[in-house]
Amino acid sequence: MDWVINGRMNKKKLLNKTTNSFMVYAVVILLAAAPVFYFICQWLYIYETDEVLLFHKGAFVKESSKNFTEKDIAYWNKYNRDVEIVPDMGIKQDSIIGKTIYDSIAKEKEPFRLLYAPVSINGKQFTYVEKSNLVEMEGMVLSIAVMFICIIIILLAGIIYISKASAAKIWKPFYNTLDQIRNFEIDKNRPPNFAITDIDEFDRLNRSLERLIEKNTAIYKSQREFVENAAHELQTPLALFQARIDTLSQSEALTREQSEIVSALNKDVSRLNRLNKNLLMLSKIDNDSYFEKLQVKVAEYVERHLDFFEQQAKAKHVTIKTVLDKNSVIFANPILFEVLLNNLFLNAIRHNIQNGSIEIVILPDAIRFTNTGTARALNHEKLFNRFSKSDPSAQGNGLGLAIVKKITELNGWSITYHFSGSSHSFTITF
Repeated sequence: MDWVINGRMNKKKLLNKTTNSFMVYAVVILLAAAPVFYFICQWLYIYETDEVLLFHKGAFVKESSKNFTEKDIAYWNKYNRDVEIVPDMGIKQDSIIGKTIYDSIAKEKEPFRLLYAPVSINGKQFTYVEKSNLVEMEGMVLSIAVMFICIIIILLAGIIYISKASAAKIWKPFYNTLDQIRNFEIDKNRPPNFAITDIDEFDRLNRSLERLIEKNTAIYKSQREFVENAAHELQTPLALFQARIDTLSQSEALTREQSEIVSALNKDVSRLNRLNKNLLMLSKIDNDSYFEKLQVKVAEYVERHLDFFEQQAKAKHVTIKTVLDKNSVIFANPILFEVLLNNLFLNAIRHNIQNGSIEIVILPDAIRFTNTGTARALNHEKLFNRFSKSDPSAQGNGLGLAIVKKITELNGWSITYHFSGSSHSFTITF
């Protein structure tokens, strides 16, 4: 099992894993078969050579030696290079040995097979000696072995290529399903469209996934409708509650203690109002209610809200500096873009420090909010989660950045967070 340095297992594709196993098996068989094939060929050639030597000796005894005299033996030995009749060497039966001897023609030592056999000519015992050169055998066996290896390699390469090509075609529906699942987003209301396949296992997998997605999508829609309906229904009673508290707070009959209680209630109901509006906003974004998009001049929208937020920042003596590119124009829903700017403004003010600063920079393709704040970076993983708050005691309901993130996703933009020193920067790239 392979593991990389950070502890995660090194993943392999299923297709490559099966092919690699086949490759290893084929190479082992090839390496084992090549030398075995070579030695079997060599043994067969020697066996056939010995058979030929015995056949020649039998033919000599049967045909050639019938009318031989000792004078004919001398002529025989003179004109036959490989067969020689020599005086009796005491050989009692046919004997074949392998020996390396000097070849006068090749002028070097070469391997030979030598047959020693007893023969009788005119009633006198002689020894029949015949030799056969094995140099041709070595070349032939080597050629056969090379040819065998080439055939095996070609066969192996062909099998691997065909195996990969056919496997890629067979596994295509599976990888299509993986891609569909990876790109599926339950809030986009676009169910995956799995490819039709005639493979039973993949078809069962796709049908199971379709049922799972349908069930979870229905649950998600039900929860989303509940949040939207609940937020919508809460608007009216919260507004009435807020109005009555405002009326009550203006009453001169209130004691100091009662006035403090009314003031606390006013803050709580204001927070409930903001939470309710943000939940309703998220629900409408999820439902793609803000589909109308227009050309938006970014600098104009920032300047439009600048006075209001400068008033908000005064409580902490926070200064706001702007570097605005007047020519920056984007294509977006105006309402959502205002919500995005307001949330970034509020985030920069709420999480700022006394006598801090905010810098807003508009670039041709981006806008960046940088504010002073705590001397530690925020948690990247939870920063844009709903109801995630870096400081539980801070104001806000933890939905501001979640809404900003949702708006950027809806428009295909990106948002990045950067921390340096005590400065926190949020950059939205259009």
